[in-house]
Amino acid sequence: MNLSRNFHALKEWAIAIEALEKGKTIMLLRKGGIQEQNGRFQVAHDQVLLYPTFEHQQPFLLKPDYADGVFPVPSGWHPETVRIGSWAEITDILPVSDESIVNSLLPFHIWNEQFISDRLKWKPRQPLYILLLRTYKLAQVTEIPYLTQYGGCKSWIDLTQGIDVQNAQPVLSESRYQQLVEEISDIIGDRKTCNG
Repeated sequence: MNLSRNFHALKEWAIAIEALEKGKTIMLLRKGGIQEQNGRFQVAHDQVLLYPTFEHQQPFLLKPDYADGVFPVPSGWHPETVRIGSWAEITDILPVSDESIVNSLLPFHIWNEQFISDRLKWKPRQPLYILLLRTYKLAQVTEIPYLTQYGGCKSWIDLTQGIDVQNAQPVLSESRYQQLVEEISDIIGDRKTCNG
């Protein structure tokens, strides 16, 4: 990361961030939050802190190994403090509309077939964006206070305080990460569009 501190964050289900931090996946599937600019998903920054969310996590949309780690919370619930333990570089943004291709990617992420089907049906004219993230664990986990401006159905937020990202360690080796990127890219085929 170019800077020693980062303010930009990508909101994602806590269970997905945990999987990224453990090296169990490098993939997120996005259509965009309801409050997304122009109603479309766009990547605002390619180097982001990973901000865990809890409100919309649904066990029935996850593979069984991950569903067990999710406990539904009431609408509007949020923790008083938010744990920031990692940042990621979004290396690839791959738009896909073909359900068979998305289903072929099942081994690479934490969601189940119902999640994929639901995502493709919501805003059907828009593709599902496959994000590939090289995740780095921070040298020191930071707890930040929850602020109302961090809430809402939006993908990207700017934190009021920067988080130190120096000395963060990659979760996967460069060679392992590139191997996974190549396997995923081979499934998607010529749809690949690199970020940046």
